[in-house]
Amino acid sequence: MIELAFLPAFTAWGSPVTWLEIVAFALSVAMVIGNQRQWLVAWPLAIASSALYGLLFWHGQLYGEASLQLFFIALAAWGWWQWARGQAGQALPVQRMDRRGWIASLGATAVSWPLLGAFLDHATDSPLPYWDALPTVASVVATVQLGRKFIENWPFWIAINAVSVALFAIKAYWLTVLLYAAFIPLAAWGWRLWARELKAAA
Repeated sequence: MIELAFLPAFTAWGSPVTWLEIVAFALSVAMVIGNQRQWLVAWPLAIASSALYGLLFWHGQLYGEASLQLFFIALAAWGWWQWARGQAGQALPVQRMDRRGWIASLGATAVSWPLLGAFLDHATDSPLPYWDALPTVASVVATVQLGRKFIENWPFWIAINAVSVALFAIKAYWLTVLLYAAFIPLAAWGWRLWARELKAAA
């Protein structure tokens, strides 16, 4: 079954696009739209798309990105629980990070990026260890922010997706390049929708 998933559906710019990548693409777009609208179904969609992308990236020797998908699955289960549980019996509101949240987010990214990059460089045959590591660690941080409905997750995703576009272009995952390029305006749109909700709440 896995072998069938890696069969090419078509060729784009000289590189095969597999059926697995097509399904992962569709699930990811649906997930982002669900996140924008704060639909609970976004989290199971995240679990499914992460599982498929984990297989794709491992096959392409992007071990950081592949491992990231395991974190995404665990964090999606946590985010699903956060959104479903709410806060003090109410739906979890859109909120802003305080100073401590900013320090934790930026500090975790700055410390973890070179550590993971060095690990991938020495322990795997990853051809792009530090390029692979940056969106990996930043995506974990942004997913935690999303799970707590911090509006700052959206600018984090814009930066992460810009780096990911370059990474996946190098690996010739052209459908995924288009996906992550589309994620940039989708994240900007999500940022606007959540900002509007924050303003209305204020």
